[in-house]
Amino acid sequence: MARRLAIASRRQRWADAWLPRIVLAPSVALCAVFVYGFIAWTAWISMTRSRLLPVNDWVGLEQYVRLMGNARWWTAAGNLALFGVLFVGACVVLGLFIAVLLDQRIRAEGALRTIYLYPMALSFIVTGTVWKWMLNPDLGIETLVRGWGWSTFRFDWLVDPERALYTVVIAGVWQASGFAMALFLAGLRGVDTAIIQAAQVDGASLPRIYLRIVIPSLRPVFFSVILILAHIAIKSFDLVMALTGGGPGISTDVPAIFMYQFSFTRGQLGMGAASAMMMLITVIAVLVPLMYLETRSAGKH
Repeated sequence: MARRLAIASRRQRWADAWLPRIVLAPSVALCAVFVYGFIAWTAWISMTRSRLLPVNDWVGLEQYVRLMGNARWWTAAGNLALFGVLFVGACVVLGLFIAVLLDQRIRAEGALRTIYLYPMALSFIVTGTVWKWMLNPDLGIETLVRGWGWSTFRFDWLVDPERALYTVVIAGVWQASGFAMALFLAGLRGVDTAIIQAAQVDGASLPRIYLRIVIPSLRPVFFSVILILAHIAIKSFDLVMALTGGGPGISTDVPAIFMYQFSFTRGQLGMGAASAMMMLITVIAVLVPLMYLETRSAGKH
């Protein structure tokens, strides 16, 4: 009996030790091949003279030098920086504002929360197409307002090279601010109500309580929101393509569009791969320090 119990115990320990590894092994293998493997392959292609098809003609950093000398690349990078700052900033501010309003336990909170969060269920292709119709001077808001009698009203940002990028920001904020609201609201509901009640007893006003106590306690939520929104901003290829196609001209061009066009329509696969690696390096350079600072701060607390 004791022997059978010992065998069963060894089998249980073996199962506890190896079963999770066996279950996770296929996912780890697929991730290693189709994520990190293709990243390594892209890095290799970026250092070759590949054009229409990959070749093994090693040229070192030549593609990166060509990329740094390409004016369109810098335009695309500048557009992404401007779009990212405006998109993330607007989503954070608007999402936090809506979350604070919903935190007051208002009526129909569930319905309002669903309405604000619903746009996130749509793809960026759908969002870009709908906003393209709405912002088209011949079909959308401008035509509607002029039909109401304001014949001099103009809202032609979509076809204005100086303002077209802001239409992408508007569409992106409309879609993603509800997601930021949901995360902030979850964080607000996790704040200890005893702290708020104690501050109210001391005579602090509600705005002061939120500014001095509640919002500063949401630092981990802010980090998560900014991290996710930054990821969304970087992969905004489909939104830009559906809304403006990178135009007028290259006024809304972003690195993802640059990479796609040079890789698959201009027959410069090596430079396209170099631009993809530069996007990855930029993401790592920005996010890794932020993650380190947040982890270090959490460890101190």
